[in-house]
Amino acid sequence: MTRVATNLQIDSARLWGTIHETAKFGGTPKGGVKRLTLSVEDKQVRDWFRSACEAAGCDVHVDTLGSMFALRKGRDMSKPPIGLGSHLDTQPTGGKFDGVLGTLAALEVVRTLNDAGIETELPICIANWTNEEGSRFAPAMMGSAAYVGDFTTDDILLRKDIAGVSVGEALDSIGYRGESPVGTQKFTSFVELHIEQGPILEAEGKTIGVVDSGQGVLWFDGQITGFESHAGSTPMTLRRDALATLSEIVLAVERIASGFGPKAVGTIGEAVIASPSRNVIPGEIAFTMDIRSADAEILDHLEKAVQAAVVDIAAHRKVEVRLEKVWHKPPTHFDRTLVNAVEAATEALGYSHRRITSGAGHDSCNLNTIMPAAMIFVPCKDGISHNELEDSTQPDCTAGANVLLHTVLTLAGVAAK
Repeated sequence: MTRVATNLQIDSARLWGTIHETAKFGGTPKGGVKRLTLSVEDKQVRDWFRSACEAAGCDVHVDTLGSMFALRKGRDMSKPPIGLGSHLDTQPTGGKFDGVLGTLAALEVVRTLNDAGIETELPICIANWTNEEGSRFAPAMMGSAAYVGDFTTDDILLRKDIAGVSVGEALDSIGYRGESPVGTQKFTSFVELHIEQGPILEAEGKTIGVVDSGQGVLWFDGQITGFESHAGSTPMTLRRDALATLSEIVLAVERIASGFGPKAVGTIGEAVIASPSRNVIPGEIAFTMDIRSADAEILDHLEKAVQAAVVDIAAHRKVEVRLEKVWHKPPTHFDRTLVNAVEAATEALGYSHRRITSGAGHDSCNLNTIMPAAMIFVPCKDGISHNELEDSTQPDCTAGANVLLHTVLTLAGVAAK
């Protein structure tokens, strides 16, 4: 790949403006964003995104799972485009930058190329992937997972949220069940800009994280079945307490993950007591579990150790515990050539940087299984994400978008006049 010699820069004020403009769709009183996938608020931001892309001269189409693709033509339309983008859905207590930065920076790249009158050799396609967060429907990164063949379209369409609404019903309710079969839009490669969602870049004073790998992820849905009984008249030794059982499982996950030092994490993120009451011993609890490591061998050890611990806890608590694995994403090692292209663009622009592993899962981690992919990280304040306090600075967002722009110019090339 030959680097395009240019001093081209994105419009920092315009990018910053679009980030804050889209934050009004699902904006919260604390300054965050609640925009669950396929909600009314998601429709609002999707409509905005479609209009903005069309105004930038892109052809927009939507696949049957609602993922959006905005194509900017290149000189050679016989080749698949360079893909860039991320997602627009958020967590229930989300912020302005997670996912949104990558999608809007991709739009800003297209706008900047338009303003400069630059035609690229290869086309460019911006993607907004459906349900990256997984906060309403499981699994996370649903649109890209189906795209790479991890799930069938029919399987995903039948997945339901906690209210019993299916993905298909939610798509129809906001008018975003597209006509293009999943996988129709091909890519030559894919580059995603994202906030780090961790504290490393800020702590080290680095502007850019050149992402070379991503953690593997295991998700479980758990169900504990004990026995409901009176809190005042049931002796402690005769209880089959579902909540006390969950407490032991939580501590076991913490202990097991901590045993692998900084190379593993484990979390119980949700717990719901069936028919809770102050004076009733909890008899039934549903919960979720999230386990991660960038080392496939460690991830396997984690799973086996957690499963064994759960069996032991259930036995001595005299309850039934069911763990269902609902998602397994192996560790990601991004394409070396693309990672080097990101690093070269960063160095050419003079930004401080370091190689980094992504602690979070991303659509690019899925895409990397079938095409060359890479990621660019910028710092977020105090490493906070999935929180209304999530924040990043305009200079850092601008730097990330500039690295994205120059990486894309390298990959797509500039058409000869």
